[in-house]
Amino acid sequence: MFQASCIHPSPEALLVPGVLVCSFLPSLGCSVVLVRTWGEVMPRAHANLSCPCPESQPTTSDETVVAGGTVVLKCQVEDPDDSSLQWSNPAQQTLYFGEKRALRDNRIQLERSTPNELTISISDVVLSDEGEYTCSIFTMPVRTAKALVTVLGIPQKPQIFGHEQPIDEEKIARLTCRSSGSKPAAQLRWKKGNKELTDEGTEVVEDPNGKTFTVSSRVEFRVTKEDNEAEVTCTVDHESLQNSERSTTQKLQVHYKPTAKIEPHPQYPREGEKLQLQCDGQGNPIPQEFLWEKEGSDAPLQLSSDSVLIFPFLNKSDSGTYVCTATSSMGSVVAKYNLDVSDLSQLPTPHVHSTPAPPPGPSQPISHASMATASSFTPAPIQDASPVPSTSSTYHAVIGGVVAVIVFLLLSLLIVLGHYLIRHKGMCIRHGETVTSRHRQNTAEVMCE
Repeated sequence: MFQASCIHPSPEALLVPGVLVCSFLPSLGCSVVLVRTWGEVMPRAHANLSCPCPESQPTTSDETVVAGGTVVLKCQVEDPDDSSLQWSNPAQQTLYFGEKRALRDNRIQLERSTPNELTISISDVVLSDEGEYTCSIFTMPVRTAKALVTVLGIPQKPQIFGHEQPIDEEKIARLTCRSSGSKPAAQLRWKKGNKELTDEGTEVVEDPNGKTFTVSSRVEFRVTKEDNEAEVTCTVDHESLQNSERSTTQKLQVHYKPTAKIEPHPQYPREGEKLQLQCDGQGNPIPQEFLWEKEGSDAPLQLSSDSVLIFPFLNKSDSGTYVCTATSSMGSVVAKYNLDVSDLSQLPTPHVHSTPAPPPGPSQPISHASMATASSFTPAPIQDASPVPSTSSTYHAVIGGVVAVIVFLLLSLLIVLGHYLIRHKGMCIRHGETVTSRHRQNTAEVMCE
């Protein structure tokens, strides 16, 4: 007779004198030992009476699935020994026995049922579906195989905190990124623009469901005005995302001191024209108060939110240095502009003939003499940022002078002619009166000589 007992698992079949070790059942947790009681060698076929054959052991595999996905559980056996296969969940509830549904859960479907295979699928997997699933074959004894199903929790889109209020330049920005719902705990990483940021620490907290985790990461860095509108990105890395990224980007708002410069309009003003000085203030926030002053003057010229100083009619007394002080909540900045108004009275008087002539009409061309006079004019050198008169402006001034002289001569001629006519008429009247008093009977003598 033979006796059977269990010892520790053996990695391979060993034939020891007096002992036959059946080591092909590691899933059972032990090996079956047959002790020989007589000297004859036991036929190999007789060992099958006490040692289960490997062909009768079911096989499965562990599976990993993302929450919301579908997992497929396959159980196979080479020799079913006229028995049926069965799947059970971690709560030991039978899901399928052969091709027969045992648990009413529409998420669980039969994929394949043969004497050698039982395959089922579970769709819309949730975290509670995680655990060990058992495949059994009801032989003598009952043999089982385990399949561990791991459900991955998908991390939520990360959120960035700490950017809600503007940050003053040269101050420290402290930002926190947080993502919940990951299983296992996710990893967070930071970028500012294209530059990687090193976090100051990561915190992992278990969610109330006891299965997933919330991960928080913090970064700190000093900001400058170049960081205004810079994009800071927090990205979550997790195996459930399957090589895709889930990230959040926020723009920084950095407050910095203003800058200012003065722009003249027109760029080259001249005496008698209108001039606007524009104080162009930049910064975050943008300057909202502008103070205009002239160096050497006691009283300010203008204090308002208007950045423009207007000269309706430039004259030489407007020359000087003008100062604009632009102010925001981050401070003030000063810009200066040197204005030197050209004295148009220094322009040369063009040569004009003494013979009066009618002024040229709008469609009449300018005479060669006038053009030559205008072309020979050279403006006096101007210092610093003073306006410089253009050549076309010189031409217009010369032509205006010519026209003024001609008009003056015409008016003088008219005055002289009028005076002569009035005087001549008065002599005729007096002479007529004299003749008439002496010779009233002869009216023919009343005449003008």
